[in-house]
Amino acid sequence: DLNLLNQGRKQTEKIIDILYETLKGKLVQKPRTYRLLARKSYLEVAKKRKPTVKQRRKALKRQRQYLKRNLDHIEQLLAEGASLQSLKKRDYKLLLVVTEVARQQLWMYQNNKQSIEDRIVSLTQPHIRPIVRGKAGKPVEFGAKFSASCIDGYIFLDRISWDNFNESGDLKAQIEAYYDYTGYYPESVHVDKIYRTRENRAWCKERGIRISGSPLGRPAKNVSKEQKKQATDDERIRNCIEGKFGQGKRRFSLGKVMAKLPHTSFSAIAITFLVMNLSNLLRQVFWAFLCLKWKNSTFSRSMIRISYNLKINQQLKLMLVAK
Repeated sequence: DLNLLNQGRKQTEKIIDILYETLKGKLVQKPRTYRLLARKSYLEVAKKRKPTVKQRRKALKRQRQYLKRNLDHIEQLLAEGASLQSLKKRDYKLLLVVTEVARQQLWMYQNNKQSIEDRIVSLTQPHIRPIVRGKAGKPVEFGAKFSASCIDGYIFLDRISWDNFNESGDLKAQIEAYYDYTGYYPESVHVDKIYRTRENRAWCKERGIRISGSPLGRPAKNVSKEQKKQATDDERIRNCIEGKFGQGKRRFSLGKVMAKLPHTSFSAIAITFLVMNLSNLLRQVFWAFLCLKWKNSTFSRSMIRISYNLKINQQLKLMLVAK
């Protein structure tokens, strides 16, 4: 919040300079912004390794007051005859964002709160929302949240949003989309724990769909070997969708979306999954061509040798030797 208010203050100072140039001959004195004192006050706390709550709250109050003074100066310049048309499109958009940031920060300060609905955490990307994940390394993450499904190795992007949402409400729509795509319901769905709600279980049971995971209630004391094997197989199948996210971040730059606008970010994410599906399709076409080539050539099964040369390249080599 402190860095956000500091960026907003500097942006309003830039806007004041632009608007003052249009009224330079009419005004006797340029509005005071106290930018040097404001920057000094910001650095006093920003450079501390662990500022106390009292110091941080005091610094937030100062930066908010500097920002409010600058916004009042902008209103005075507009009343004197300055026009917002002299601003660039980017500066005008940032002015609107900074005004909303000032309102949100004032409300949180007055009510002693740490969160507010549709909270802005970035001036250049006001659509991004903080999403609490509860992880040890990163308890709060920023970015788009999406739910996806995987069918035969192909991943489908079902929902994407900048706001936090509960994925369990998407299960019905995902199964219905599968029905529209194939013409029948799946035999089973392999989902995460958050999807295994009572409502989703009842909905799947009505349609004869088996949902993975243990049943609700107290765990059973006696579990048969078939049930244990079924649970293990379900988790192995579900690992496919879990691995797709890691594959997208590791190989297809899903974790490095550099787009700034919301629609361009959505496009970058969708293209990433498209390329992942195309890569899977290319691999299947390659193996189909290889099998067809092997079937129509003079290759012999006994001449296929698998060499595990782990010391050299840690990869599995498949060598085809012709007669």
